[in-house]
Amino acid sequence: MLDYNFPTNSPSAEERPNLYQTSVDRELQELITGLLKAILLIIWAERMDWFFAIQMGIYQDSDQPAIVPDAFLSLDIERFYHEELRPSYLLWDENVIPTFVLEVGETTYGQEYTAKLEEYQSLGILYYVIYSSRRRRKPRLEVHKLVKGKYELQPGHPVWMPEIGLGIGCERGNYSGVTREWLYWYDAEGKRYLTPEEQVKESAQLAQQESQRAQQESQRAQQESQRADRLAERSDRLAQRLRELGIDPDNLS
Repeated sequence: MLDYNFPTNSPSAEERPNLYQTSVDRELQELITGLLKAILLIIWAERMDWFFAIQMGIYQDSDQPAIVPDAFLSLDIERFYHEELRPSYLLWDENVIPTFVLEVGETTYGQEYTAKLEEYQSLGILYYVIYSSRRRRKPRLEVHKLVKGKYELQPGHPVWMPEIGLGIGCERGNYSGVTREWLYWYDAEGKRYLTPEEQVKESAQLAQQESQRAQQESQRAQQESQRADRLAERSDRLAQRLRELGIDPDNLS
């Protein structure tokens, strides 16, 4: 067996969160952004004028490096334009600035709140959303809206984004077997859209309820049929009794 001396004085993940940002936070970032996309694929299933990307490079110029948000959403754009899909997002080809950008940030007040904010602001992205689940003294979710060229922090929760037709917020739930706080989309009344798993469960419950209603209707129909049979039998017995008494039941006035 390999003989290895484990260090005894290494900082914990809580003590040095940035040390583990790349390896540890990446799974959470993928799940959070993946859930938002999965919900969109359900609620906008009939629409073909939107594009939601995860960890895709946005190129402003062929000579400049890409900007790579954790996720972004573009509207009024072809959802698919080639069977190979988009390998990257080229602004000079798309001619559409993303409407929404999401960064799943670190614990500390890092680049998401400074350099990236200025970068997305200069690019003209309407909504810049930052989510840092380990923040304690400041809001974990911040929604910034571009107003006259400057980002303004939006109040409330969830935050409604009329230009997109969606709200965004966070609450505890279960996704992929993990119970924690997740980001969700909301409607104009502040009602949360269901996750794919919740949609399946709701559909199964509705199907079960419909089956129970059908069974109840069948039982009621059977009971009515039995009642009609009993009434017919009673009528036949009464007619027979009248005949025995010399009365024709078919000629009663």
